[in-house]
Amino acid sequence: MYFFLSDLSFVDICFTYNIVSKMLVNIQTQSKAISYTGCITQIHFFVLFLVLDDFLLTVMAYDRYMVICLPLHNMVIMKHRLCGLLVLLSWVVCFLHAILQSLMVLCLSFCTDLEIPHFFCELNQVVQCACSDTFLNDVVTYFGAVLLAGGPLIGILYSYWKIVSSIHAISSAQSKYKAFSTCASHLSVVFLFYGISLGVYLSSAVTQISHSTATASVMYSVVTPMLNPFIYSLRNKDIKRALRRF
Repeated sequence: MYFFLSDLSFVDICFTYNIVSKMLVNIQTQSKAISYTGCITQIHFFVLFLVLDDFLLTVMAYDRYMVICLPLHNMVIMKHRLCGLLVLLSWVVCFLHAILQSLMVLCLSFCTDLEIPHFFCELNQVVQCACSDTFLNDVVTYFGAVLLAGGPLIGILYSYWKIVSSIHAISSAQSKYKAFSTCASHLSVVFLFYGISLGVYLSSAVTQISHSTATASVMYSVVTPMLNPFIYSLRNKDIKRALRRF
């Protein structure tokens, strides 16, 4: 669990830094300009860390499933090698997807003076500002969203369906509470991540960019990654014990 948590924390830091660092520079210099190369780079890392966050949450759901549903097999199956392979596979798939999305944006043509109605180079907003046909980009984006967001979500839901079934079979109320408490932090992060992300993309699909969409983008790009450590630390007895000793 701590191995996956450390990976999730690292990805959250990189995800926020990719957006906030440029935003802070803009505030300091009173300039909202960004170069074409910088914009494409920001899109690449935005897609990479966003999808990687999703994949890590799915891997963590599988880890919770192994702990609760197959406790005797957990130490045998979930060894360091398998955990490392799961994280490595997530990085490879997400990196290839981010490269594909970046190359698709590079194929588009833009006006000389382009104004992006957002506080960072978000993929959908940049594609909507293109002067050329974006049909292929839309197809790749929506196909990738269904495959790389819908697939992990189904995996998370299936894992928790099995977890709830296993907990329901437990007779002791104390054991049920202990089993549910091990999943509470992860479930909170999953609800935050998917709830806000879906809200952003559904609202942007219905209307053009607005203050509400930008606010929701701040929530899932800055606030949610910042809340993750607090959610896990407040629910974790080991971390609270370490803080007391410190």
